Amino acid sequence: MFITFEGLDFCGKSTQVQLLEKYLLQRGKKVEIIREPGGTPISEKIRDILLDKKNSEMSIETELILFSGSRSQLVSQVILPALKENVFVISDRFHDSSIAYQSFGRKIPLNFVEELQKFVIKEAVPDITFFLDIPIDEVIKRKSKVKQIELDRIELSQIDFYERVRKGYLYLAEKEKRFRTISGLNSIPEIHAIIIEEIKKIESSRM
Repeated sequence: MFITFEGLDFCGKSTQVQLLEKYLLQRGKKVEIIREPGGTPISEKIRDILLDKKNSEMSIETELILFSGSRSQLVSQVILPALKENVFVISDRFHDSSIAYQSFGRKIPLNFVEELQKFVIKEAVPDITFFLDIPIDEVIKRKSKVKQIELDRIELSQIDFYERVRKGYLYLAEKEKRFRTISGLNSIPEIHAIIIEEIKKIESSRM
């Protein structure tokens, strides 16, 4: 099963990825955890370029192409081979992030970004995508607890950017049947319980 987690920065995705991994491993499943950008030697080098706050002059076109290049390498080198071996692949972000961040957030034409992502991911379409939705004021609140020096180039974006990104995710949540929207304001155990129930539904439907 290919499972992806999406949402604004500071929404709690990484915590839920770890909890789901632990749950699946306890059930004897093979699990591959990946993050975006990154996940392969090439992709990690691209990640360093993308998130380095020194690269403030990066154009929006370069940003989109770099994210897509990192993703393409991850798909061919890790995701598709793992799925062929019946491994549970869990990704902290995937192609939906480019729709939300680069199209809605950076205002690159939606049709172009969508077509580019179809080309990049090939047949690696997630079985289910968990969107942890938090309001913008919660982003501000959680962001304020992180030291400025620890924020990466994307996390340093302004609030109006995050407002557009959230609109992008809400667009995807309405469009894509694989999306499951969960309030990121729920407690960590509550969110985890909802995720497990959704995974069980997919598994039972395949029996």
